[in-house]
Parts: sequence; C-alpha cells; structure tokens
Amino acid sequence: MNVHLTPELETLVQNKVKSGRYNSASEVVRDALRLFEERERIRELQIQELRHKINQGWSSLKRGHWVDGEEFFKGLEREEQELGHKRKRA
Repeated sequence: MNVHLTPELETLVQNKVKSGRYNSASEVVRDALRLFEERERIRELQIQELRHKINQGWSSLKRGHWVDGEEFFKGLEREEQELGHKRKRA
C-alpha cells in the first residue's frame, strides 16, 4: 500500500522517526492509526451516552417532569453571579 502525505505530514513523520521514538515511518503511521481508532471509539461512546441522556429527558418530559426554560436560565445566571461574588471576596 502506498500512501501520499502532504509535505507537512511527511515532515512530521520524519521528525518522529528522527526523535528515536519510532524506528520507521510505518511505525509512526500504525501508531497514528491506532490513536485514530481509539478516538473514534471514544466518540461513539460519547454519542451513545448523549442519545441515552436525550431519551431519558424525553421520558421524563412524557411523565410530566420538566423545567421551564426561562426559569432554568435565570437560575443559572443567579448561580453565576453568586460564584462571581465569592471569587471577588477570595
């Protein structure tokens, strides 16, 4: 398999090999692909968790448990102001 890299990426790979951490460009690319896969798995888990929370919210709403949006944000603003006052005193 041949892979064509931009000059910037090629320099990055070469620098990683020159650093001594890797023995070859192939090792750099394999490590990068492993990290890419790991990031993709983490992203998928985050998406699943977000979907779960959305479903919980819809279920709660259907049961009649909800919070008025304006009141919620007013409460957040009050909390933020209180934290700001505490930070100024500290």
